[in-house]
Amino acid sequence: MRRDPWLSSIGVTPVAYGDGVAERVRAAAPGGVDAFIDTFGEQYVRLAIDLGVARDRIDTITAFELAKQAGVKAEGSAAAASSEVLAELADLVSSGRITVPIAATYPLDQVRAAYAELEKRHTRGKIVLIP
Repeated sequence: MRRDPWLSSIGVTPVAYGDGVAERVRAAAPGGVDAFIDTFGEQYVRLAIDLGVARDRIDTITAFELAKQAGVKAEGSAAAASSEVLAELADLVSSGRITVPIAATYPLDQVRAAYAELEKRHTRGKIVLIP
C-alpha cells in the first residue's frame, strides 16, 4: 500500500478506494473498526455494516434513505451544532490539542473557484472563504 506522507504525519493509515476496499480496511485495522463516518454515499454505509461497525457508531451525511432503513445515524454535525461544542472545539484548537489544516483560502468573490477546488475531492484540509 502506498503511504501518503501527509496522512501518515497526522496518524492516518491510508486505504485505497475501489475493489477490495473491505479487505484493505480489515488489513489496516485487524482489531476492527470502532466507528465510521460516511461523507460520500451509501456504498460506504454498506461497507461499514459489512465491516461489523455497530450501527449506532455509523454516521452519514449523504445516504439519508439508507440510514433510515439500516438504522444508522444521519446526523452529520447537526447533533453537535451548539455554542458549547463550538467553544470546546475552539479551546482544543487554541491549545494545540487538535489542528485544523487549511488547504486553501479564497476571497469571498472567488467562491466559484473555491467550489471548483472542493469538487476535486482531494483537498488536504479545509477550504476557507475570506470576507
